[in-house]
Amino acid sequence: MGNNDVIDILNDLIETCRDGQEGYRAAAASIQNSEFRRLFNIFSQQRAQFVSELQSEVHRLGGEPVSEGSVAGRVHRGWLKFKSKALGGDEASIVGECQAGEEAAIAGYQGALKADLPLDVQYVVKRQYMDIRDAYDRIRILQRAA
Repeated sequence: MGNNDVIDILNDLIETCRDGQEGYRAAAASIQNSEFRRLFNIFSQQRAQFVSELQSEVHRLGGEPVSEGSVAGRVHRGWLKFKSKALGGDEASIVGECQAGEEAAIAGYQGALKADLPLDVQYVVKRQYMDIRDAYDRIRILQRAA
């Protein structure tokens, strides 16, 4: 697998994490429950951290990380309908939208991990994937509580 292929995969993950960062920020702003709000803010910050880690990998490979808005035509995975639904939504629908967003992120990471990534890149992607799985599990618990 060439560097450009790896860079493309990483740029897709950057987009996915940006979507999650924005989605969680919107969720935190929309939800009344302070425990949920705190968790969503943590997840939003986590995704921002993932974006910067992935950007570092892209730079290290000699590529240019995707900048915000550069793929405006591409459908955002999972978090697209979030704002319109969540801002007027109740707790259960906000949590449900977060769950849908995480499912999309998990699918994106699983696809990336199926690719033949260099081991050092694979390590970063796998670690982030495990954290996203943990977030998803926590969201599912919230979903039952909501």
